[in-house]
Amino acid sequence: MPSTLPDGDLPDESTADTGVGVAPVTDEPGAEPGAEPGVEPGVEPVAAPERRRRLVALLLGLAVGVLVVDQLTKAWALNALDAERRDVLGSLLGLQLVFNKGAALSIAEGMTWALTLVAVAVVVVIVRVARRIGSTAWAVALGLLLGGAVGNLVDRLAREPGFARGHVIDFIAYLDWFVGNVADIAIVVAAGLVVLLVARGVRVDGTRESDHDAHPGAAEDAERARG
Repeated sequence: MPSTLPDGDLPDESTADTGVGVAPVTDEPGAEPGAEPGVEPGVEPVAAPERRRRLVALLLGLAVGVLVVDQLTKAWALNALDAERRDVLGSLLGLQLVFNKGAALSIAEGMTWALTLVAVAVVVVIVRVARRIGSTAWAVALGLLLGGAVGNLVDRLAREPGFARGHVIDFIAYLDWFVGNVADIAIVVAAGLVVLLVARGVRVDGTRESDHDAHPGAAEDAERARG
């Protein structure tokens, strides 16, 4: 009997027997079932733009929070404290107003210009790295570091004796070792987080060193996808 179907409407061979369409196969050769095309198995894809925006917002929010608390506590210290130490927890912790023209532990005194340039460089690096952020832990670490760096940088730029030569306001005395501030606390916590993340092999973009070692081509593919 001749076919009643018009020309061009003949059934596809893949559905002739069952009448059920077969979904096209999109998996690349050797890919894991359900893997996203173009992404190496075992390697997390680059953070989606919306997630990256949330992480950048977290980073900046922490930085602003640290900066505000740091500057408010320094303003309080200037009005309420003097050079005489006031014990809070015996000899362990006290309050004492100090004008620090060097770095932490009062080292590098007389190198205020160099320390100011270092602080500016740290801020620039963090801002650039933030564009690749894909890890919440790294966002927290970099936010704390950025807030602490800017907090002390404000002192160096705006306080006496002059621009880029200003003395940092310190007022938290630890034993008889050194006197610091809120910005210093944020920087130390950030440094600890960075050491922990590096030791665990967690990268700024959220991937792990072990993933990149197992799939060396994935890092380049991720950079091209991001760019």
